[in-house]
Amino acid sequence: MNFNLLKKVELHTHLDCSLSYDAVKKTLPDITILEYKKKFIGSSCENLKDYLKCVERSVQIMQNKYQLILAVIDLFDQLQKDNVVYVEIRFAPLLHLKKGLNSAQVVEIILNQCKIESKKRKIKFGLILCTLRHFSESDSLQTVKLINDFNDENIVGFDLAADETAHPLDNHVKAFKFARENNIYCTSHAGEALGYQSVVETLDKLKTNRIGHGVRSYENSCLLERLKKEKVHLEICPTSNLLTGVFSSLTQHPVNEFYKQNLSVGINTDGRAISNTTLNDEYKKLSKIFNWDVQHFLNCNINAMRASFTSEKIKEEIILELQNQ
Repeated sequence: MNFNLLKKVELHTHLDCSLSYDAVKKTLPDITILEYKKKFIGSSCENLKDYLKCVERSVQIMQNKYQLILAVIDLFDQLQKDNVVYVEIRFAPLLHLKKGLNSAQVVEIILNQCKIESKKRKIKFGLILCTLRHFSESDSLQTVKLINDFNDENIVGFDLAADETAHPLDNHVKAFKFARENNIYCTSHAGEALGYQSVVETLDKLKTNRIGHGVRSYENSCLLERLKKEKVHLEICPTSNLLTGVFSSLTQHPVNEFYKQNLSVGINTDGRAISNTTLNDEYKKLSKIFNWDVQHFLNCNINAMRASFTSEKIKEEIILELQNQ
């Protein structure tokens, strides 16, 4: 099966986790491929904390306009190779302020370049602004209010990311309340490094429309029923879950069971560089391990598109495009 030809939807990909060797070399011209693999790819990760160390190295070289534009172009190059037709790209604006940019400038630079690349490559997109677990309450509120301030149809949602084992949800409840009151769609990382209770707590306290990862939901049948009943979409990132030590092999991954139980799931890369993967690679692995065929992937992509944070018009257009390929 030639997965390159399949049109795809991706809802969970981090801009700061996707820098290719070519992009890094433009900022760090002396870096070798071996150094890049050691510092920017998470092949030696044992857990989520190791994975996040690679993110820090990428963020260090995404601190000015040139570097941010470079990252966007690089990601769209990769999306085009994967034949992605709709993508939601997430990033934390407050991570890119070390060289004088303010948070609004960061969003504007990334948004404008995404619009250029989107038009050039015919890939529709939305941006999701992230707050992070270790951020303060004011940091989270500042991030979500940027979405309101911009009021741009391409800034589509709000996310909570980073280490769920080390930091509770408390600092972020007000930001997600603000999002709900201002009709901002929300997702949140949960049920990755922690068990199913993390997903339950996130749904109860943050009331999100989707869950990033959520793979530990398999531990509780009542939660699985709730996810189905409330039509909560799970943004599944198989290779990432192996690198962060959630599962030791793909055969243990619950994505196939989720699919068979008619949960809404989509397939994603999470961090293309850190996970050293592409959507084509993810599809090949799922096909090999679980015998997934074109229909499985079509259903997942339609699920993802229905759960996307874009307009109903774009949802209908992309779903029709997927069905007619």
